[in-house]
Amino acid sequence: MSDVALVTGASGFVGSAVARALVARGLTVRVLMRPSASRLNISGVNCEPVLGDMRDEESMTAALKGARYLFHVAADYRLWARDPGEIERNNLDGARATMGAALKAGVEKVVYTSSVAALKPGAAAVDETSRHTPQSVIGAYKRSKLVAEREVERLIETEKLPAVIVAPSTPIGPRDIKPTPTGRVIVEAATGRMPAFVDTGLNLVHVDDVAQGHLLALDKGKIGENYILGGADVALQTMLGDIAFLSNRRAPSWKIPRGPLFPLAWGAEAVARITGKEPFLTMDALRMSRYRMFFSSQKAQRELGYTARPYMEGLKDALGWFRDNGYLK
Repeated sequence: MSDVALVTGASGFVGSAVARALVARGLTVRVLMRPSASRLNISGVNCEPVLGDMRDEESMTAALKGARYLFHVAADYRLWARDPGEIERNNLDGARATMGAALKAGVEKVVYTSSVAALKPGAAAVDETSRHTPQSVIGAYKRSKLVAEREVERLIETEKLPAVIVAPSTPIGPRDIKPTPTGRVIVEAATGRMPAFVDTGLNLVHVDDVAQGHLLALDKGKIGENYILGGADVALQTMLGDIAFLSNRRAPSWKIPRGPLFPLAWGAEAVARITGKEPFLTMDALRMSRYRMFFSSQKAQRELGYTARPYMEGLKDALGWFRDNGYLK
């Protein structure tokens, strides 16, 4: 086999960063695209788009013909949907079909992109051993990533799928085209539409460091192991203050309790069920905000040589990209 790598999700945020990193390394890169997918994030990238759908094993098998490596980055990343079960079905069926195709095609190694969403947060930064259950996880997206990860683990165990699992924390940076829920927070804060905050926190990492972590997992990751690809643990108040500083705005100082926000979230979801547009504030997001989503990347640092730059560089790159692409009007 030649050094062909197939990347799913390359029209999106993390997937496009992985595709670019592989091209920079010198591999021949194919990117799986649905017919309706935007190609803006791979514009000017020396890669070969192939049509297919991660949920369709036949199209995945065709896309993997002659490929040596598979990076399954694609996911239905929504914190809300009219039918929450759709998110779970998409991510579970996508993992099942894509991994089945990898087994049929005989790829040498798979890097499967899970998420820290499948890990259970604690009082301090947690590692890969802090595992959620379907009963403890909050929200359709997190449940979808959990059940999909468990399916990949099952295939590694029972079918000898040659897969390494990586779990990015919360990526920020350029090419957040949709944008992601975190990207929406950055845009809202940079345009002065987030005057208040709740007491929570995130682990923020530059998307290009996440992409390099994928390549390190290909090179050094052990089959069946899971590696958190994170950066800095940051309180939401600190993040919003840094965005305000970089945007020449006043930092929000009003910390509000979650309780009064639940009726607002309920109303926003009611409107969303009519319009079909994902609401900015959701019930699940409020429930998740009770926890600080802090994570440790020590295993990836120790076993893969993974590193992450200061998170402020990610914020600067994100704001610069959003500004250059008209998101900060």
